Amino acid sequence: MRYTPHTDADKAEMLRVLGLSRIEDLFHHVPASLRERAKISLPHGLTEVSVTRKLAALAAHNAAAGDWHFFLGGGIYRHTIPSVVDAVISRAEFATCYTPYQPEVSQGTLEAIFEFQTLICQLTAMEVANAGLYDGASATAEAVLMARRVQEGRHRVLISRALHPHYRSVTATYLKNLQDVEIVEVPFDASGATDTGCLTGELDDAAMCVVVGYPNFFGVVEDLDTIRRACSRAGALLVTVTTEPLSLALLRPPGAWGADIAVGEGQSLGVPMSLGGPGFGFFGCAKRFVRSMPGRLVGETVDGDGRRGFVLTLSTREQHIRREKATSNICTNQNLCALAATVFMATLGKSGMRRLAEVNAERAHGARERLIREAGFRAAFSGPFFNEFVLRMGELPRWLSRFAKKKIVPGVSLGQWYPELEDGLLVCVTEMNDEEEIDTLVRAFSGE
Repeated sequence: MRYTPHTDADKAEMLRVLGLSRIEDLFHHVPASLRERAKISLPHGLTEVSVTRKLAALAAHNAAAGDWHFFLGGGIYRHTIPSVVDAVISRAEFATCYTPYQPEVSQGTLEAIFEFQTLICQLTAMEVANAGLYDGASATAEAVLMARRVQEGRHRVLISRALHPHYRSVTATYLKNLQDVEIVEVPFDASGATDTGCLTGELDDAAMCVVVGYPNFFGVVEDLDTIRRACSRAGALLVTVTTEPLSLALLRPPGAWGADIAVGEGQSLGVPMSLGGPGFGFFGCAKRFVRSMPGRLVGETVDGDGRRGFVLTLSTREQHIRREKATSNICTNQNLCALAATVFMATLGKSGMRRLAEVNAERAHGARERLIREAGFRAAFSGPFFNEFVLRMGELPRWLSRFAKKKIVPGVSLGQWYPELEDGLLVCVTEMNDEEEIDTLVRAFSGE
């Protein structure tokens, strides 16, 4: 994007057209007392070199993943990103993520979105996927709203307490002022998965949908077969939420278990962590629900001469349809991030994605075994997991303070969301954590 500052002549001309003599006259209607209070005490400007040095010094105070031993997960993941991803998304024609309203001049962008939808369908085994959402949390909330449209007359939303706490919070915010919706949290059991016994007891003819993580916030892989059968008996929709989509290259995908809606966060597919964002949400569902799906859908067609082309096939949001008929008010599709994921998945291919997922699982399971055996910690849960797991350890705050001095981020403390897991640490191991780094973590926990 070009940087074109206004010259003094430009400013003078604009003021002349407005009939003003100085810029301050634009604010004459604001009381002088308020204008005086609004003044900001700013130092004199610096040269570009000085600013660069100052910002670099400030940035040096951050705990950068590349400079620390990094085992954080919990919804944002550190993975290798092939250089081709940046090479493609840095091209000028992809410099905007805004919606391509005019297909005749947006064929490249529309084709990229179409390929993204196709890859998400392959990854989740769902019949249709839309052009992307803001993030995984809002995608979860939109899935519940979609279930409400589909399941008229039902009002109870059963959400697993093992679902990411931020996702549960965002969903609750979306539903807060809807008088006809009730949220019921379903506890987790000793395995770290949703308690299917409690879930079955809560399912009735008023149950709209069941929302579970896959894998869940603790990294545990939910038993979707049992949950699906329970949902079917009660007539409730099954919504799966995946914060680590790389797992779906190894696990049986949600669609194969019979999920009705599969959503999640796509950040781990070629998008940098960037202090927690931006990312993008993905959304897949059964084809029979396509007209209730939020956002927009890019489709493939042919023009009058039989040439292949792409268009916005469905786009039932408030800018295109009467507000009360809109399926959502989503105003962007995070297309630059979605494009990065498309290039990432296309570059690795099915076999590459699966091998990368296998490396993640192998290293995570090996690290957990060593931390239990050599450092003496206890596993919090017994359920199967992908690349995240929860350990219990006494005096966790002391450990975290000690590790910070050694430039080690061992994981996410769970006590802030789960009082019963005050001593719980969520540890994530990816392909970026080699054997030497895992050795460092184990030795540090062992007191060496």
